[in-house]
Amino acid sequence: MIPIPIVVCVMGGWCAIYLTDTLIKTSTSVKHRYETWLSSNGLTLSPFHVRWQTGLFNRLFARCASLNPHFLHVWFSMGMVFGVVAMFGSVILLSQTLHQTLKQMTSEAPEGSHEQVLQVVVPGVNLPVSQLAYFFSAILVSGVIHEFGHGVAALREQVRLNGFGIFVFVVYPGAFVDLFTTHLNLISPIQQLRIFCAGVWHNFILCVAALCFLLLLPLMLFPLYYTGAGALVTEVVEGSPSSGPRGLFVGNLVTSLEDCAVHGVEDWNWCIRQLSQQPQTGYCAGTKNLQISWAAGRAYKRLDGTMECCSNNSLTDLCFSYHNNQDGKMVDGHTVHTDAEYACLPARKTMESSRTCRTNADCQQPQPKQQDGAGPSLCMVPSLENQTRLIRVRHPPHQDMLFVGYPSHLQYSVSLTNFVPRLSFLHLDLPVLLETFCKYLVSLSGALAVVNAVPCFALDGQWMLTSFLEASLGTLLPERSSREMLGFCILLGGSALLASNVALGLWMVTAR
Repeated sequence: MIPIPIVVCVMGGWCAIYLTDTLIKTSTSVKHRYETWLSSNGLTLSPFHVRWQTGLFNRLFARCASLNPHFLHVWFSMGMVFGVVAMFGSVILLSQTLHQTLKQMTSEAPEGSHEQVLQVVVPGVNLPVSQLAYFFSAILVSGVIHEFGHGVAALREQVRLNGFGIFVFVVYPGAFVDLFTTHLNLISPIQQLRIFCAGVWHNFILCVAALCFLLLLPLMLFPLYYTGAGALVTEVVEGSPSSGPRGLFVGNLVTSLEDCAVHGVEDWNWCIRQLSQQPQTGYCAGTKNLQISWAAGRAYKRLDGTMECCSNNSLTDLCFSYHNNQDGKMVDGHTVHTDAEYACLPARKTMESSRTCRTNADCQQPQPKQQDGAGPSLCMVPSLENQTRLIRVRHPPHQDMLFVGYPSHLQYSVSLTNFVPRLSFLHLDLPVLLETFCKYLVSLSGALAVVNAVPCFALDGQWMLTSFLEASLGTLLPERSSREMLGFCILLGGSALLASNVALGLWMVTAR
């Protein structure tokens, strides 16, 4: 959840601003000068909302609107087509998302929520507090580009631009353009549609540009960073199972998890998913070690039905199961022909230089570093509690890290990057910063393009729908009141669809 100190600071800050504004306005001596200062600087204050508007950028907007008129006409005409398609597509996408959400709500173990294209984001719940800077920066950039599209399109259609501004609502930043409404109402519906669609069109272009930059990032950083050698550790959560003297450290290069090769962060996540879904990996060990460790303790059942044979609470020993029958086959981690036997063994010594196995047959070939007199090898499988795994993390030249616990804990306790610096003075976080910011731009700018295109009250989709109906149904429905009634019904349905997605999405995120 969101840390209480942050909530207190945000609420306290807004209360202080509003109280100060109210006190100054009640003072007869400074009220006039204060209101004049606010007006001259384009500032407007209200509870949990501050807004700044200026005409400083009007010349920049006008200069951009005068560049290559033919290209801009084609550009915004393409945006108009995209906006109309996005308006219908957003309704289909929201309907599909609502269906998936309802399906998850009715299932006891909802899976696949990550497959949804649109998800409600709640800072501190499904958005880490450490990522808030990326989140708000991406929202602000996406909003500025969105409004830039509206402003340039309006000037090109001879609609006066009064000004451009930025606002902050609670903690969410945004941007806006102030257009001269009289000019906007005088132009044709097609011209209006070009203006109203320009925002979502520019959000889509920004999304594509950020995605291209993200894909080309390894090539652009190639002189300074290389990729494909492994996943570089950039942060380890203190006190997590991945930390400690024999854990992972910042700067370690992870090359494999068990026998699953890791060439980057994607491989790391894929390997963890595979290891969590498959039965526990076994390790080939000589039978001589079993004679020494057999007396460590008798095997007994845990509460979850799994077996334990180490009774000395050792931090270095683990209970391993094995089968003396060389022909025994393992199914879901168990042998179907013979009963399993158990031995308490030192985990690191047993796994050191040992190859992985699933059955005893995998251990019949001599191991590269097998000691003389160790006897024939058997497949020793760690006997752990349900859903927990023993995972060997290789990060040469350091000693392997042995992780015991839930694989998801390993995944979320370590932050990694694909980029390895070629020189020691290069910062590890530079590629991470660029990569993360681009990912947020892709997600948020794309989401703004979809959501703003929804035919919903108070969104761009409302004006896009009105202009589209005026342009396309002017002859089929000559009466303006009929077109307005049709538009109102569609807007009502679109608003209900969007509100349902937001409400159920919030419930799914917070309640479950």
